[in-house]
Amino acid sequence: MTFAFRKLAMAAALAAIGTAQASTADHHEFEATLHAPYRAVAGTNEARSFKLEFSYPYAKNAQSVSWVLEVVAPNGSVVERWTGVERLQDKPVTVNVEWAGRNRRNALQNGIYKARLRAISDDAQRGLASGVDAVLRRIASHDGEIHDQEWDIAIGQQPQAKAAAAPSLMAMAPAPSLMAMAPAPSSLPYTVYFGNMHSQTNHSDGGGDLGACTGAQHPQSAAYGPTDAFNYAKNRGLDFLMASEHNHMYDGSDSTNTSANPATAKALYQAGLAEAASFNSANPNFLAIYGMEWGVINNGGHMNILNSNELLGWESNGSGQLLADTFTAKNDYAGLYTLMRQRGWLGQFNHPSSSGQFLVNGVALGYTADGDEAMALCEVMNTSAFSINTTETETGRSNYEGACKKALEAGFHVAFVTDQDNHCANWGASYTNRTGVLIPNGTALSTASFMDAIRARRVFATMDKTSQLVLTANGHIMGERFTNSGPLNLVANFTSSSGKTVSTSEFYEGVPGRNGTVTLLASSANTTITPTDGAHFYYAKVTQDDGNILWSAPVWVTQQGSSGGDTVAPTVSTSSSGSSGTITFNANATDNVGVTKVEFYVDGALKGTDTASPWSYGFNSTGVSNGTHVLTAKAFDAAGNSALSSAVNFSVNNTTITQQLLLNSGFESGSTSWSASSGVITNDSSVSGHGGTWKAWMNGYGSAHTDTLYQQVSIPSTANSATLGFWLKVTSDETTTTQAYDTLKVQVRNSSGAVLATLATYSNLNKGSSYVQRTFDMSAYKGQTVRVYFEGVEGSTIATSFIVDDVTLNVQ
Repeated sequence: MTFAFRKLAMAAALAAIGTAQASTADHHEFEATLHAPYRAVAGTNEARSFKLEFSYPYAKNAQSVSWVLEVVAPNGSVVERWTGVERLQDKPVTVNVEWAGRNRRNALQNGIYKARLRAISDDAQRGLASGVDAVLRRIASHDGEIHDQEWDIAIGQQPQAKAAAAPSLMAMAPAPSLMAMAPAPSSLPYTVYFGNMHSQTNHSDGGGDLGACTGAQHPQSAAYGPTDAFNYAKNRGLDFLMASEHNHMYDGSDSTNTSANPATAKALYQAGLAEAASFNSANPNFLAIYGMEWGVINNGGHMNILNSNELLGWESNGSGQLLADTFTAKNDYAGLYTLMRQRGWLGQFNHPSSSGQFLVNGVALGYTADGDEAMALCEVMNTSAFSINTTETETGRSNYEGACKKALEAGFHVAFVTDQDNHCANWGASYTNRTGVLIPNGTALSTASFMDAIRARRVFATMDKTSQLVLTANGHIMGERFTNSGPLNLVANFTSSSGKTVSTSEFYEGVPGRNGTVTLLASSANTTITPTDGAHFYYAKVTQDDGNILWSAPVWVTQQGSSGGDTVAPTVSTSSSGSSGTITFNANATDNVGVTKVEFYVDGALKGTDTASPWSYGFNSTGVSNGTHVLTAKAFDAAGNSALSSAVNFSVNNTTITQQLLLNSGFESGSTSWSASSGVITNDSSVSGHGGTWKAWMNGYGSAHTDTLYQQVSIPSTANSATLGFWLKVTSDETTTTQAYDTLKVQVRNSSGAVLATLATYSNLNKGSSYVQRTFDMSAYKGQTVRVYFEGVEGSTIATSFIVDDVTLNVQ
């Protein structure tokens, strides 16, 4: 299917000088993928060819890739193993592995086997041994990231699995136009919408013409923009598409453009939001979503932010101006999660790795409570980002289920999605995979209803755009969190409008916050269990007869009353050790069945949790004032019984170190480090300073006049407190006691000059004969680069002077 693209004049001009330059900082990573045919060709006695693909775009040095491919039987035993070492430099390497199937091992039983690839990459070394033992030892001892790919393969004919009863979608009325939306299975009161949550256009490094697209485009150079992408996806039958543009490319560079204009970068992001809104107005049956893909892969991790109206970034131009609306420190995921929760933004882990990405306190996919609120989705499968396939037959696909399982075990409440990460102009067309989103019947598809569904985790991932999988648990729909007592009935509601059948249906179980292993619970489409007391999550996974997989969102269940009616609460006491820096809290907790966790509270506020004995927590005491504080501990058992310890006093005595961030705070070096209107910073003897001879004298002309004064400063994210202080004297010839004719505003602005807050406004009504000290809390701006900004506006006839001196910004 084709349609006429709109081509931007700028993009066309840039295309003339070549657009297929890649974003090195963004795509600098080793990639390993496995293509394993689910079914063998008829008559080949289960023989098949596996294809391994290795790439490392823009690696500085040649690489040696060590790999092992295994065929694993249903009982976990290794049926066949191959190993190798490949030299990788400049371009991808493809390895074809031929497997004889039953032609070699006639004893193979029918069943679902797994093809499993593990691979590592290191700077090239001469003479690396390629023998099986050498490769296995090298992979086992590797201290970096190990790439895992695992796909099911069917050996022989399988008995057809029974899915939960569901009405046939083929008998239902077709969706209007080319839209893929359809009723949810099993008469559930939802409509399912299908689309792609991950793609790029020429607002970053996507939108490449299919005739020349071989990789990431140089930022903002390609032919096609967001509206082109939305049109293309709509005409290919998608119900929604997200243009997730790389946040650090709005300066037109894949590194940092020191000559970039912040206003241009921010305007481009706002233009993308406007394009999506305009497209939605004109196309009510389609949802255009515009947002950003935040972060970099190399030592970081990509994540989509779905609903931000602000451009986030960490880069500044040569003048120190932030090339974004709001500062977010590069790779500071904990800080970003906090901001997202405050703003109500939703996020998605993109092509996550189980190691080395989304680090919090050095832990990959590290959990925070703010992150749990903000992160709603996890990309379980992705097709090749640089595919130019338009027939939905792309074979380059990567599986991230292991990383998503790790996120779930860490405590994140995330649902599975599958996307295409299109960088070329084939949005949604490279493969049949889709993300399915459930919106209540009778509710229109809109940004609000869509985000509500994401927030509720009513989402599933499917490799087949004609199939659906919705998990229910005792009538609760996937994404829900609920308390249960007694049996729990899990149902995998599957349906296919193209007549696909189920080869295997499975339920998986895990424990949020355990940081352990997700396990296979049952191989069926309908199972009833009685969970042990405590917290659990469950999700369904269906493999169709053609090998395509579907993943439901989990349900999160807190089981109570299943351990024989345990009503005995734990006993707990607590103590502390130390009085400064990190103070160690200890608890002694016991229970007739077993203690599952202990929470530590300071002055009634929860500060930390331990889930394993010995129960302890390292408390950073610099976050509280010196003096006496109250410590309590609360212990829980598996049945949900809890007990609170007696209160214990402890003392904090930290040496407070104060740092003054503003330079030339008393103006005694003239205008050094300050930006001010002409004549504001002066040593004029007719007006005295608060200290010394220099000061900032704003207004006082007796005519319409505006003066400004500011200094830009970065407030450390590690500061416990930040306080702005200055001395102000207001002199005025105005006699009114009711009208503020002349004003001085004290503001916080971002590095581009946009007002973040007005802290106070003074006027001629505040006149007096002496200096008065004014102070303001600046803790809200920790981790940001801001301007401390004074703006004096004087009326047309009578003079008012605002004299500012000894301006400080103290952090502790």
